[in-house]
Amino acid sequence: MTLRAKIVGAGGYGGVGLIECLLRHPDVEISCLVAKDDVNKPITDVYPHLHGFLDQQILPADAPEAQQDFDVVFFSTPDKVGMQLAAAERAKGAKVIDFSGDFRFRDLPEYEEYARRISLDPAHAAPELLPESVYGLPELGLSNFSDANVVGNPGCFAVSVLLGLAPAVKAGLADPLQYIADCKTGVSGAGKKPNALFHFPARHDHMNAYRLTGHQHVCEVEQNLGKLGGDEVRLTFTAQVVPATRGILSTLYGRLEEGVTAERVVKTYTDFYADSAFVKVFDRTAATGLGTAHVRGSNQCFLIVDADERTGTLRVVSHIDNLMKGQAGSAVQNMNLLFGLPETTGLDQPGRYP
Repeated sequence: MTLRAKIVGAGGYGGVGLIECLLRHPDVEISCLVAKDDVNKPITDVYPHLHGFLDQQILPADAPEAQQDFDVVFFSTPDKVGMQLAAAERAKGAKVIDFSGDFRFRDLPEYEEYARRISLDPAHAAPELLPESVYGLPELGLSNFSDANVVGNPGCFAVSVLLGLAPAVKAGLADPLQYIADCKTGVSGAGKKPNALFHFPARHDHMNAYRLTGHQHVCEVEQNLGKLGGDEVRLTFTAQVVPATRGILSTLYGRLEEGVTAERVVKTYTDFYADSAFVKVFDRTAATGLGTAHVRGSNQCFLIVDADERTGTLRVVSHIDNLMKGQAGSAVQNMNLLFGLPETTGLDQPGRYP
């Protein structure tokens, strides 16, 4: 079986990340590239490293070639784009994987809460597709991919935080109302579009926090952790951008329940991820210097798990590549599950170091 794939938003970092992953996938043919910018140019004009691997032209959305039937359509697009176009792709039989918040919530009230938190219009253009959608972080065990036709690919920070806190929340190790996430991301998390704040002189040798009034990924984190733990979860979340190209490092804290030891915390995490292909658990003796460089270019998540028994504090350090496990890698993992392929197909590789 060879799956025909269409990538909408092929010119962005999410799009090129998908191309890189799918070129390594034995069961996928990249059949169509669509974008708003660089239309009718070969993708190699935008990304020269693809020369000889994929030389297709970027098409406008209304090109006849883009109206064909595809097995899977990826929307590497901002909020409100995928919901406008997904129904037409579903009508032609395609499964849809969307990179925005459009399909991360299975019912309309959940989506409306998310939209209001980040000052979006809460109206959804395709509410009939929400019941057949799943949240695209299979490690949580909350999604039934066998019955799904649409996947809401998770936000990059959400991946890092959810994988870091899910075992603690499910096991009730800490107070669910007092979790803290201190998260740092590389500049690529802001996307490809030029911005004065990400001009080299403004970004080099500079770090800053942002969106302190409310980050768009907090809602999906709290909702999914609440489903895992069976109770409300509240998260104090601080996003920061650092002068690196890619990677997310999230240091996560919780107020441990009475009597919870470091040994119990490590065992809880090790058991939770025992069958995970992509999450690796380390204790406080992890190799000196273990960090984001060790997951770069991979679909891996490395967790350093610890408990400060003196202060009664859970501490988890979560490392992912924001453009892979936080975006394109998760999308390919989700595609594999949608089509009954081995979860690791096209993704079974270590990070690229140094």
